[in-house]
Parts: sequence; C-alpha cells; structure tokens
Amino acid sequence: MRELRYFLAVAEELNFGRAAERLRIAQPPLSRAIRLMEQRLGVRLFERNRRGVTVTEAGLVLQREAGPALEAIAAAARRAQRAGAPERSLVLATKAGASHELLRALIDAHAKVPDSAPVELLLCEVGEQAGLLRSGAADVALMHRPFDDIVGFDTEELLTEGQVAIFPAEHPLAARAQLTLAEVQNVDDLPIARWPRLDGTYPAGPGPEVHTQSQLAQLVALGKALLVIPASSRAWQWPEHVAVPLVDAPLVTTVLAWPPSSRFRELAAFVRTAAQLGGDERRQCPLR
Repeated sequence: MRELRYFLAVAEELNFGRAAERLRIAQPPLSRAIRLMEQRLGVRLFERNRRGVTVTEAGLVLQREAGPALEAIAAAARRAQRAGAPERSLVLATKAGASHELLRALIDAHAKVPDSAPVELLLCEVGEQAGLLRSGAADVALMHRPFDDIVGFDTEELLTEGQVAIFPAEHPLAARAQLTLAEVQNVDDLPIARWPRLDGTYPAGPGPEVHTQSQLAQLVALGKALLVIPASSRAWQWPEHVAVPLVDAPLVTTVLAWPPSSRFRELAAFVRTAAQLGGDERRQCPLR
C-alpha cells in the first residue's frame, strides 16, 4: 500500500520533489522506493530526463489499477474495524428526503427483530451512495434504479412507483390532477432542474444545475424551476410546493444495495427484513 501511494503521488505530480512534499517524506527514499518497485515488476513506470517525469505505458496501466486497489483495501479495513467494534451498528446511506415512508417502515420493522443491530443513518446527496458503499463508509444503501449507480452491488427490490412533478403552488399547472412528460418538458416559464448524471456531468437544458435537496426546494418555491422525482420522495416538499402525478414517466424502483463481499449477520438480518417489507409494499403499491 505504501509503495502504491508513493507511485500515485509521483504519477499525479509528475515531479519527485513535489510528490515527496505531498507525502511528507524526503525525496531520496521516494526515488529508491520507485526504483525497487520497477525492479520487482520488471518494467519502467516513469521516464526521467532533464525536462521532467512522464508516465510510461506500463505506468499508466498501474495508475488506473492502483487507485481502486487502494480504495478496496481501505474499505476492507473500515468494514473490519466496524465488525470488531464492541457494539456493532449498521450504517445505512440514503439520499436526504428520498423514500421517506419506506425508510421509516424499514427502520421500524428492523428494530422489532430480536437482537437486531442499531441502524446509523448516513444522509447524503444525489449519487453519493455508491461511493460510500465502495469506500466502506456505509454497509448498505437505499438507491433508485435507473438513476443511481448500482453496478457491482447485490440488491433487493423494495418498491416500484411512478414519478411526480413538483411545482410552485401558485403555478397554473399545479392545479392539474395529472400531467404528461411532454407537458412538463414544454413549460416555457418553468424549466426542469438538472441533477448531475452518474458521471458527474449535467444533461443539457435551460434549467438550473442543482446539487442539494435544500437548494432545489428553494428554487421551486421561488418559481425558478420544477422537478421530476419518484412519488415517494415528495415527503420533503414544502407548503409552497405541489406534486402532480406524471402518467407516462418511467417507473422508478427503490432497491436496497450492498457490496457482494459483505457477509455478516447484522447485514443479513437487515436484508431479510427489507425483503419481507418489500414484498408487502409491492402488494400494496398500485404503481408497480
């Protein structure tokens, strides 16, 4: 791990002196560590000359692989630390305001299970759950397909539902019983707010870019934007907001997700509770 950190510092700084300062070590030990690493691998990782340092093709491959490898090791360490804690808790990551009723039902049902571990909520912004799971900062997460990145995780489907448009209460369309996506997308005086995609970029459009739930709520209340979200996420809406069902919007599935490498009793118990609750929710939900 130390050698990989040394290597990444040089590859990112492209300067041994700056990399040594960043690592808070002297430059000679850093240079020796890189040379030993190259000798052991049998390839050159850097080209060194009077103009500076460049990463070789072999170095570029290692650079792509080293970051995720270090993150996986750090995540394993965090999970091991929590597993060995005297009082084990389960860290659940979820977007603030998302699936509020389902989340409350899940926590209440889990609390009734004998010897269940306490649940520690980790409220996050849109798109952060995957990173928290991969880093080991969270054990399990509530996520939404197709919006969230669930690739590589084990999942349990809990609820499939429709979507709603959130309008300022005084807007004329807020009085409608239902709308279509085309109607919402063609509201001239109220653009749809744009959340970041999974890759961090924003879709094209005239609507404002939003980063947080509170920022979004303020924009809608002020009549600067509207929003399309899963129906259950409207629990956070303000009195100045009105939710109108969208009859033709793609369905959204709420899933419980966790790393496939995670295997411990407390998580298994939580997933069993979620699976049972999800079956009950699917039977009751008219939008599945």
